[in-house]
Amino acid sequence: MKITPERRVYLLGATLCVALTIGSRNFSDRGGPYFMASLAVAGIAYLLAIREFFATPKFDGRISRRVVVVGLVLAAVWHIAFLRQPPGVDDDIHRYVWDGRLQRLGYNPYLVVPNDPAVKGLHTPETRDLNNAYLPSPYPPGAELFFRAVTAIRESVFALKVAFVLCDFVIVFVLLDLLRSTGQGAHLVLAYAWNPLLAIEVAGSGHIDIVGALLLVVSVAALVRRWRMIAAVALGLAIAVKFLPVVLLPLYWKRVRIRDAALAAVTVAFLYVPFLNHGHIPIGSLGTYVQSFRFNGPGFAALDQVVSPRLLAGMAVLLGLLTATWIRITAPEFSPDLFAWPMAACLLCAPVVYPWYLLWLMPFAWSTATVPILIWTVSIMLTYLQWHLRALGRPWGSLPGWVILLEYGCVAIAAAIIALRRILQSHASNTPRN
Repeated sequence: MKITPERRVYLLGATLCVALTIGSRNFSDRGGPYFMASLAVAGIAYLLAIREFFATPKFDGRISRRVVVVGLVLAAVWHIAFLRQPPGVDDDIHRYVWDGRLQRLGYNPYLVVPNDPAVKGLHTPETRDLNNAYLPSPYPPGAELFFRAVTAIRESVFALKVAFVLCDFVIVFVLLDLLRSTGQGAHLVLAYAWNPLLAIEVAGSGHIDIVGALLLVVSVAALVRRWRMIAAVALGLAIAVKFLPVVLLPLYWKRVRIRDAALAAVTVAFLYVPFLNHGHIPIGSLGTYVQSFRFNGPGFAALDQVVSPRLLAGMAVLLGLLTATWIRITAPEFSPDLFAWPMAACLLCAPVVYPWYLLWLMPFAWSTATVPILIWTVSIMLTYLQWHLRALGRPWGSLPGWVILLEYGCVAIAAAIIALRRILQSHASNTPRN
C-alpha cells in the first residue's frame, strides 16, 4: 500500500511528539545522553518533515486544513510537556522575574546589581540563583516592560513561560495569514511550529526572543498588507526587545514612509523614558556582554585576538546591514523568507550564538532557499552538550571543537549544495538547444 504525503506527515509528527515528550522528561539534564538522543531523533524527523513539506507545495483544501490542525495539536502536546518542566536554576528567565519585580518595587534594573547585599531582601526563592548576578540587566526597554507587565499579573517563571508560549501560538496564526496572503500552502506553518527549538527554548527554558520574533512577524505581515505605519512601529518595538532586527532596516527602505519611520523612532525613544538616569540612556551590562561573553561564535573568535570586541560587534551589525541592502537592491519583489538572511549573517559573526537566538530566524524559514537556516536550527542543538559538561564540573565555554565544526559544517554544506544546484540550473537554462 502506497503511503500518501499526508500519512507521511502524520507519521513524522507522531515521531516528533514521542521524541520531544521523552526529551522533556530529561530536560533537567540538558545535554545529557538521553536528552541528546531524543533530540537527535526529533531533529531527523523534523528535517524529513521539512523535505515532505517542500515536496508538496500545496495539499488539497480539506486535506490541507486537516494536516494543519493535526500538526498544530501535536505541537501543542509537546509544548505542554516542556511547559510543565521547571527551567534550569540559573536560566535567563529568573533574571526576567527579577527585572520585572525590581520595576514594580520602584527600582531601575539597569542600575541595580542582583548580588548587592543592599538588595538582598528584595529577592524571592526564584531570583536568588539568577545567572551573572554581578551585573545589572542587559535587556532593552521593550523586554523590560514586558517583564513588568507579566510579573504584575503573576510573579513567577511559570507565568513568563506561559506568556512566551502564547506569543509562540500567536506567531502561528499570523504566519497562517501571511502564507495565505503570499499564496503559499498553509501546511508550511508546520515548518515553524514543529521546530524542536521552540519547545526547548520557549516552553522549556522561556526566552524573551519569542516576543521580539512575534513583533517582527507582525511587522512583515503588515508590510504584505501595506499597513506601513503598523509595520514600522512593530519593527521598532521588536528592536526594543532585542537589537538584532536593526539589521533589517534596509529592507524597509521605500516600503514605509518617513513619517512612519519617525513614529517608530519616537515610540522606541518613549520606551526608554522610565529608565533614564540623569538624562542618560541606560544600557545596563550590554557593554560587558560584548566585551567578555563568548559562546559558539567561531567567526568572532577567529578575529578576537587582533580586533577589539566592540569593533567586531560593529562589523557583525554592518555585515547584517550590508546583506539586507544587497537583498533590497537585487530582490526588489517582497518575500518574507528574505528577512531571515540579514539576521543570520549578523549572528554568524556575533560573539555569542545561543540556540534561542535562532528563534528570530525561524518564522521566516519556510522556503527551499532557507534550508541552510533550517538545518542550523537543528545542528545548533549540539551545543546543549555545554550544559551537560557544566553539570559535570567543566568550565563554561569548554565546548568541544568538533561540536562547532559539525554545527557550522552542516550549514556550509547545505548552502554549497543549494548554490551549486542553482548554478547548474542557470547554466542548463542558458544552454541553447539544438
